[in-house]
Amino acid sequence: MHVVVMGCGRVGSAIARRLEQIGHSVAVIDQDAEAFRRLGPEFGGRQVTGLGFDRQTLLDAGIDTAGAFAAVSSGDNSNIIAARVARETFGVEHVVARIYDSKRAEVYERMGIPSVATVPWTVNRLMRELLSVKVSELWREPTGKVLLMRVTVTDSWVGRPLAELEAASGARAAWLVRFGEAQLPTASTVLQTGDHLVVAVTDELTDRVHAVVEQPASGGQH
Repeated sequence: MHVVVMGCGRVGSAIARRLEQIGHSVAVIDQDAEAFRRLGPEFGGRQVTGLGFDRQTLLDAGIDTAGAFAAVSSGDNSNIIAARVARETFGVEHVVARIYDSKRAEVYERMGIPSVATVPWTVNRLMRELLSVKVSELWREPTGKVLLMRVTVTDSWVGRPLAELEAASGARAAWLVRFGEAQLPTASTVLQTGDHLVVAVTDELTDRVHAVVEQPASGGQH
């Protein structure tokens, strides 16, 4: 997959290097050409100098073929504008924006753009938001401690009780989408192929949810 990263600070450069290391093609955008030094001499991706929300700059970075876009510059306004252009103009599927103001971040979450707060998040979680299709964040309350996550039920969980997944992950299921219709789960709910869950978790549980959903233990026991 081709990924465009806007902002070559500590976070942006770390994401770009990590993405390239695991086999993705990467383009990095920054207004300051000197910032690209953070990428190091081994980085082989594109380095595009310019504004990350400028259409031509984005095209130079390959946004029209990108599967993911990360706006992680130091400016909230620039990040959200760039994220919206990537999503709405170019139709990029996975878009995430780094937002310093938690109150504003909540607004953008409602617009469908995951907004990453600075302090509670790590490069690994940004990577997951960009690349993961099984577990992704939907909404985070302003303090950043409690969030809703969307979970796609994996094959290993099909036919097993929802209560078992909750016990293994520590998450609490808020609702279930089955055959395109939302419903409230019950104590007897059994997971089916194609189910999507929305679960409530604390920030400390997100790694555990990923591990349980994406790499469940064999043998049906946790």
